[in-house]
Amino acid sequence: MTEDQDFLFFIKKVKDHTSIDLSQYKEAQMKRRLTTLRMKKGYATFAAFFEAMAKDKELLYEFLDRMTINVSEFWRNPNRWQVLEQTFIPDMLRKSKRLKCWSAACSTGEEPYTLAMILDQLNALQDAHLLATDIDDGALAKAKKGIYSDRSVKDVPSHYLAKYYKREQATFLISEELKKGIRFQKQNLLTDSFDTQFDLIICRNVMIYFTEEAKHELYHKFAKALKPGAILFVGSTEQIFSPGQYGLETAETFFYRKKE
Repeated sequence: MTEDQDFLFFIKKVKDHTSIDLSQYKEAQMKRRLTTLRMKKGYATFAAFFEAMAKDKELLYEFLDRMTINVSEFWRNPNRWQVLEQTFIPDMLRKSKRLKCWSAACSTGEEPYTLAMILDQLNALQDAHLLATDIDDGALAKAKKGIYSDRSVKDVPSHYLAKYYKREQATFLISEELKKGIRFQKQNLLTDSFDTQFDLIICRNVMIYFTEEAKHELYHKFAKALKPGAILFVGSTEQIFSPGQYGLETAETFFYRKKE
């Protein structure tokens, strides 16, 4: 089996085993990252690496972690979260006190917890439906625990840090109040169907890993999941250059509104 055949075999076996279609991720980037992991673990081929993954759940979780790059922080790009806090969510609350929000590809939970803090400050968390999803069971388990390093909280405004975190030695524990306000759930963005009528969808720093075809399909799915006038919030490297093709319009930098 050639090197290319070995990787194509791996892609097929991963899809059969997990429903994750690696062919929808940028190949060079993905192959480089997974080759590093495979070699670090001592497997000469991707075929051998898959056989080991199929038997070892911890190795499978490590593969998922490497594939999805679970690097996240609270209040990442703080000025964008301020726009959400000061402009878009107050606008939404003027229309309805019961907001339906979704943090897609939420990784280890920093993003949905940031949103939960904002909603709580605006007296809207108790009535909100806040969904947080990710493909990685390991990341979701960490999110549910809500224990973070000091690096993760470096951009959290001081009044939020004092109110929503408890410091224990070198870690910060999220308040139980915020945990209760979020429903964490496993989801594959590329294959699973989406719920609808969301007021806000946040999907940041994830699209950069997908092919153009996969991104195009995802933006259509997100647009259908939003209610008219609702907001899609994307990452700082994921500007949508022709939002109109998805029925969206630019509302602010990295914020897109579904046309009414």
